[in-house]
Amino acid sequence: MAVPDTITFDHYDATGARARRDVVSLIHRDAYAERIATGETFAGDEAFMTRFDAYIKRDGFDLVIAYDGDEPVGQTWGWPLTPDTRWWDGLEAEPESGFAVEDGQRTFALSEIMVRRAWTGRGIARTLHDRLLADRPEKRATLLVRPDNTTAYAAYTRWGWRPAARLRPGWPDAPWMDVLILPLGEPQT
Repeated sequence: MAVPDTITFDHYDATGARARRDVVSLIHRDAYAERIATGETFAGDEAFMTRFDAYIKRDGFDLVIAYDGDEPVGQTWGWPLTPDTRWWDGLEAEPESGFAVEDGQRTFALSEIMVRRAWTGRGIARTLHDRLLADRPEKRATLLVRPDNTTAYAAYTRWGWRPAARLRPGWPDAPWMDVLILPLGEPQT
């Protein structure tokens, strides 16, 4: 699906992301309104922004925000995993020996991707994904997805991601997530 011509995409490092904290929260509250309404602590905006504040401290943090004119409509972000990463803490089991060994150049963690409800179904999520991962020097990317998030799961598998393991992040009230892996530096479908 072709993204409308009115949509633009801007990259931000940690400093730029910090300056757009209100925009990040706005996009989250809209994109996850239904889950937030359930009262689930992990999904709430306060917990989400606490995680965001921790993420922007990561070396190499990269944020892409989509705008329709001046209106922010979607976002994605991630960072390269360093040797001292805690990303793999909570891994149920390594699918292969050395799976969770990081050197700062092996794996890029795609932490979040979301589009506000009025702009879904327009190819924005895929373009955010592709813009964030374009020209990454790492060998692979990883992300965590709830197994019951069938819409996102289906999109990720269409985009070339493959399930590799299960993990419960170390954040309070975090659910079990599936670990997906995408080889980088290879053409994606």
